[in-house]
Amino acid sequence: MPSDRRSCAFRSNGNARPLPIAAGKSPAMEERRERESGEWEEDGTTESLGTPLPCHAGRPFTPHSQALKASTIDGRRKGACLFCQEYFMDLYLLAELKTISLKVTTVDMLKPPPDFRSNFEATPPPILIDNGLAVLENDKIERHIMKNIPGGHNLFVQDKDVAQRTENVYSRFKLMLLKRDDTSKNTLLSLLRKINDHLGERGTRFLTGDTMCCFDCELMPKLQHIRVAGKYFADFEIPDELEHLWRYMYHMYQLDAFTQSCPADQDIINHYKQQQGTRMKKHEELETPTFTTSIPASVRP
Repeated sequence: MPSDRRSCAFRSNGNARPLPIAAGKSPAMEERRERESGEWEEDGTTESLGTPLPCHAGRPFTPHSQALKASTIDGRRKGACLFCQEYFMDLYLLAELKTISLKVTTVDMLKPPPDFRSNFEATPPPILIDNGLAVLENDKIERHIMKNIPGGHNLFVQDKDVAQRTENVYSRFKLMLLKRDDTSKNTLLSLLRKINDHLGERGTRFLTGDTMCCFDCELMPKLQHIRVAGKYFADFEIPDELEHLWRYMYHMYQLDAFTQSCPADQDIINHYKQQQGTRMKKHEELETPTFTTSIPASVRP
């Protein structure tokens, strides 16, 4: 760990909602059940997702803060921003390795608090704050994690094959949502098959090996959007026969880095409804948040 000590802070009030994050050892699925059953403590201003990370070996961690887009439904829980979740996962993995501590805050961009407006004007999250330095642009956040955050370089591996197989998945998904025809569905499916085949050939839990890397933090949030929004808007489902892909998703569903950062199904759906110029119905807004994490019964973990 570097000898210099960084301090990061995101002063929040009003609609900026701090989420204390803990990279603990409690099972991810147990935590998800608690979320779904409403057993997690809420006091109207904060939501506890665990306990703060303790100091390691008597040394203070390097603290970091990340601002996320809040839910477009209630303005409080995590929203469905892909970049926000990707960088949340990157930072959470580093927190689990005890190289940093992490504080995450959701910001309702429809009603940002005064301190957010004064510091960042109209800049939307994700925003990373390190030692008072606000890193605002997505590519700069990624580079900052890689170059400046302890252990961050270990997440960013080079793999041209993985990069090529995953780079167009989201754009093809967005096209499918627009056209909703067999051609666009088959195009997306062909890309998912390539990822499935890659995982089968590698025989690993994740895209580049048995430990997660930046590619996994980028791909899995997209797969969740494909799964939830694809079904809702275009009746598109990932075929059960893509067993390697489903097994990959199963492993991701077991990880706190994903479950702690994953938005509710309703927020994913509303994300695309807003893009299409439609609105959630009142009963949809009042639904208890759900999180789709099941896998086909035919797939063996």
